[in-house]
Amino acid sequence: MGKIIAVTNQKGGVGKTTTAVNLAAALAGSRKRVLLVDLDPQGNATVGSGIDKDAVPHSGYDVLMDTVSIREALVPVEHANFTLLPANGDLTAAEVTLLEAKGREQRLRLQLARVKSEYDYILVDCPPSLNILTVNALVASHGVLIPIQCEYYALEGLTALLDTIKRVQETVNPELVIEGLLRTMYDPRNNLATQVGAQLIQHFNDRVYRTMIPRNVRLAEAPSYGLPAMQYDRTSRGALAYMALASEMIRRDQRAAMNDGAGTA
Repeated sequence: MGKIIAVTNQKGGVGKTTTAVNLAAALAGSRKRVLLVDLDPQGNATVGSGIDKDAVPHSGYDVLMDTVSIREALVPVEHANFTLLPANGDLTAAEVTLLEAKGREQRLRLQLARVKSEYDYILVDCPPSLNILTVNALVASHGVLIPIQCEYYALEGLTALLDTIKRVQETVNPELVIEGLLRTMYDPRNNLATQVGAQLIQHFNDRVYRTMIPRNVRLAEAPSYGLPAMQYDRTSRGALAYMALASEMIRRDQRAAMNDGAGTA
């Protein structure tokens, strides 16, 4: 299948990297072949997967600069059964270099085209800003997964991202869709969280995932051990939520494939 999904939100602290790492592990736990692409210079998805970002021989920077093939840079995350394209501070240089490079917004798409048939899902963890790295992810992807914290400023920050998605659709990637909006750090006892969640459903309808990711201590602790929550504490509420999200995504894709098949029959 090789479905490529950009996990992005320009607002920091919404659980973007937590979602990318734990969803990768949960999909892998559902026997899907998964590649996680860390496209954030902070390298948090790399560290959260248990990989030393400063010790990898190659990173996403080398791949985007086309100095190595993507296969040379991939690292197996054996304890979670997925594959990683790691990132570190070198990617900051890519932000500058790509601005004047030919075909700058197509670099990631061309590299992923070489390996996408080998995976069921490719998740791209984007930086918390709408820069050339994020644009590369959007151009390469089939869909966008937007983690969103149910708080006062959540919808305000969403507008700029939706505008960027629309521009990418209109110019270089007309097939890009909003895969879904994921409510993170959700506390049902908080009236504001409930209200914002209702607003999201009102505006985006069934594109809002039914699964909600709760505030959970185990989710916060897991990265410091270099483990996804599934490997750190499989029975925690956070791990169970991401397993539920993976199941929801797989069911959606199966229904879509059935509908496509019926339409062409």
